[in-house]
Amino acid sequence: MTNHDVAVATPSNDDDAERPEQSLAEQLVDQARADGVDLVGPGGLLADLTKQVLETGLEVEMEEHLGYEKHAAEGRNGGNSRNGTRSKQVITDVGPVNIDVPRDRDGSFEPKTVRKNQRRLDGVDSMVISLTAKGLTTGEVEAHLAEVYSTEISRETISKITDRVLDELGDWQNRPLDRVYPVIFIDAIVVKIRDGQVANRPVYAAIGVTVDGKRDILGLWVGTGGEGAKYWLQVLTEIKNRGVDDACIVVCDGLKGLPESIEATWPLAVVQTCVLHLIRNTFRLASRADWDKMAKDLRPVYTAVNEADAQARLDEFHDRWGAKYPAIRTLWANAWSEFVPFLDYSPEIRRVIYSTNAIESLNARFRRATRARGHFPNEQAALKCLYLVVRSLDPKGTGQERWMNRWKPALNAFAITFEGRLFRGPTIPNNNEQPDQLHQRSDSPVRLT
Repeated sequence: MTNHDVAVATPSNDDDAERPEQSLAEQLVDQARADGVDLVGPGGLLADLTKQVLETGLEVEMEEHLGYEKHAAEGRNGGNSRNGTRSKQVITDVGPVNIDVPRDRDGSFEPKTVRKNQRRLDGVDSMVISLTAKGLTTGEVEAHLAEVYSTEISRETISKITDRVLDELGDWQNRPLDRVYPVIFIDAIVVKIRDGQVANRPVYAAIGVTVDGKRDILGLWVGTGGEGAKYWLQVLTEIKNRGVDDACIVVCDGLKGLPESIEATWPLAVVQTCVLHLIRNTFRLASRADWDKMAKDLRPVYTAVNEADAQARLDEFHDRWGAKYPAIRTLWANAWSEFVPFLDYSPEIRRVIYSTNAIESLNARFRRATRARGHFPNEQAALKCLYLVVRSLDPKGTGQERWMNRWKPALNAFAITFEGRLFRGPTIPNNNEQPDQLHQRSDSPVRLT
């Protein structure tokens, strides 16, 4: 099938002209079927159409570059002119396509449709990055492109394509952050990194909920050894240096020394142990056969109206289960000081800080992307993989929108509970206040009544 066969300009008779529903695409498909041409694959309809579109775009660019149309009289003896074409194969979203690129005599033509030395269209690079973000290894991406698009791209090329996000990763990791976050969730996952020998390395992650209710991934950091409060202090200090002056509540697991690291960074922050983590750890110390009954007995503890009520309900829980599982009593005693702040808040705030699900769902995506790889050759490779996951999260924004809609009741509760810490702006002057005094107070916190 030639290019001229594909370029169907108009219907052949008046009856077809009176049928607006017979689109150009339908005509092309019908003609391809009649000629026995596949729709996709090498030499297929889509590949031929792509070839025509690219070559047409290049010809238009050449006309704009020279200032006259092809075969026009103005181009004769007028200095720079066309100098034939050169063949070139580019990898597109529909597979490899051979195109003829026009040339000019002085070599000054710089096309944008397909740039000089460009062998892949930008859509292919985006496809590779997307597949990598979904957890495919370079070998799996290579096999997928070969199977679906009959396109051969080596593993080294795939790795170079994904390396293009490294500069973006650096900018993202160092971007300025908001002045205050009502809630910050922190947690770490373990990945395998080869540094001389393969070792488990913690990757620290933090998610802040903005005043507008948006979930903002603050950054990713690769540590050494096991997860530790000392390294968390470095992470939190970096977050503070990027502009975060205050955090109302920091939700974390029960890592020893972590509350002190948080307090050293933000003295006014309330450290809240993830209640869900505490409940899960309780179940780990008990037989699965008792989980349902224990869950029913634990619910009055974390839904209590205050600390005294919670302590009474916990004593009842220990009376029933303490003899069988004495380690659970120790677990709750050690976590009690970080658990009780949870009881001081309204139900709206409790629903937000009850668990670290916001960050655990992120960690689940991280684990899915890293599981297939086994281990990474270095820290940069690990961070690149995880950042590609971050870029691919919630592409339509529907998850963010649902979260923001649920956030408004909690925001009102936070604004009342942490009065003066979430918003800054001019306050309402009293009747005796002079304009210059108002100007001096313009940066003071807004008092919500």
